[in-house]
Amino acid sequence: MLLSDAALRFLEHARFERGLSDATIRSYRADLTGLQRFAESAGVVELAELDLETLRAWQWQGSESKLSAATLARRSAAARSFTAWAARTGLLAADPGVRLTSPKLGKHLPRVVAQDQMNELLARAAQRAESGEPREVRDRAILELLYASGVRVSELVGLDTEDLDLDRLTMVVTGKGAKQRTVPFGVPALGALVDYLRSARPALLARGDGGAGQALFLGGSGARMSTRAVYGLVAKALSAFPGGGPQGPHTFRHTAATHLLDGGADLRAVQELLGHASLGTTQIYTHVSIERLKQSYAQAHPRA
Repeated sequence: MLLSDAALRFLEHARFERGLSDATIRSYRADLTGLQRFAESAGVVELAELDLETLRAWQWQGSESKLSAATLARRSAAARSFTAWAARTGLLAADPGVRLTSPKLGKHLPRVVAQDQMNELLARAAQRAESGEPREVRDRAILELLYASGVRVSELVGLDTEDLDLDRLTMVVTGKGAKQRTVPFGVPALGALVDYLRSARPALLARGDGGAGQALFLGGSGARMSTRAVYGLVAKALSAFPGGGPQGPHTFRHTAATHLLDGGADLRAVQELLGHASLGTTQIYTHVSIERLKQSYAQAHPRA
């Protein structure tokens, strides 16, 4: 079997049998396309010819091209998933990727916005929304909901109006692996959502061709809002505040989780809220809380 054909079959397996998200499928496709092109340049066209040496040479090329450790680790994970599937299904006699290692990643704590800064950010969004301009009203609702719920940006843009339960202050989101969970939000987010649904969403919907269906958040053309657009508005909102690190929607997710733990929330409750499969993933936020505590101690205690 051609390596290219096997890669296509693997992507179909990942989408339809494993139910992986569109973002994960796109990442797998990009990495496997890169592997295929490199392998073909080395004369490896058939899947059966793919060996550990080729995989390591591909990773070495990426390293020489100054790819980040995170990118190299992602490529290794994609290749290992592919070769493990091929061996499991009998397309390969043995798994050549089982000994392919990933570079060690440095432990970087996620960026977290201070509570007073977050309050100011949301107050500014509310002030802009007072103009009644549909996109400003929508943007306020998005920022409030991201902080209130800690959902991923893909989960946010995938919401439909029917996913909201305004009476119970909850919503049903579809996360990784098409798994659904119920996520609560607070009264400020409710107020922003009600304002958006009452006036701004109908105005935005009228600009489209009717193809948006029940999509909750709409773009300027009346279609379902894209993740790129949400990244843009969040980056703009965060740019007014100091602090290193990412400026995208994940910063709101990190901030929501850390503020919950700072306020005494149970770690497993935060895990459920965020939709993490492993508690270990959620535990990074305990490290963030400890670091913040140490900083506060160093600044405030006379004998720190």
